[in-house]
Amino acid sequence: MGIVNLTPDSFSGDGLVGSVDQAISHARQQLEAGADILDIGAESSRPGAIPTPEDEELRRLLPVLGEISTWGVPVSVDTYKPVVMRAALEAGASMINDITGMTRPGALETIAGSDCAVCIMHMQGEPGTMQQGPSYGDVVGEVGAFLEDMVLRCRGIGIANERLVLDPGFGFGKTLEHNLTLFRALDIWTTKTLPVLVGVSRKSMIGGITGRPVEQRQAASVAAALMAAQKGAKILRVHDVAATKDTLMVWAAVERGDSQ
Repeated sequence: MGIVNLTPDSFSGDGLVGSVDQAISHARQQLEAGADILDIGAESSRPGAIPTPEDEELRRLLPVLGEISTWGVPVSVDTYKPVVMRAALEAGASMINDITGMTRPGALETIAGSDCAVCIMHMQGEPGTMQQGPSYGDVVGEVGAFLEDMVLRCRGIGIANERLVLDPGFGFGKTLEHNLTLFRALDIWTTKTLPVLVGVSRKSMIGGITGRPVEQRQAASVAAALMAAQKGAKILRVHDVAATKDTLMVWAAVERGDSQ
């Protein structure tokens, strides 16, 4: 899953707000580098982020989505607002990637009548304050309980299992130790029936381990993506598509004899 950020304040420094042509060009580059899914976000969810008004999020999103949705590639839209979800689906989005795990009023109802895929992510708190002292008694158990509850709620409103993806939410209301504990426990979810998405690319988790600034985290991000795949993750949300793809191809060739 190649990331396309349409924001002025992306933590990774790759925000493309203000230039539709540049954003479309970046999306094309992600696709040509080997992305199977494009994930478009028009509101930053980095720690400390200020919420973006609905009309501004739509202004950033729709011109780019309108073009990319004609390419014949699955397009995910990163939003938690039902109004934006509805507009994104009408514009051709095939997946909604919701950092709040479909907990906002009206979100489930907006999605239920469509046939789109849904990524349910766990987050403790809100982006603006989520890293101000996150606390858990049992991070694996609490994240797991939330995801299981939301899956049941989705099923209850008619959203089939085949449409659901789970995301433990690395970096969203979690310390470095919380993130590492969750990563070690990934196979708790990946051995079950629903696919798991992992997004750790360039995040503070990577910086906390390596001590490197965000622009120097490619190698460690690729290593983390490989480890997530080895633990059974089905979708890897990354900035560096080509490097990640090459790494996965080497792994596949060595481990499974798949050199194609």
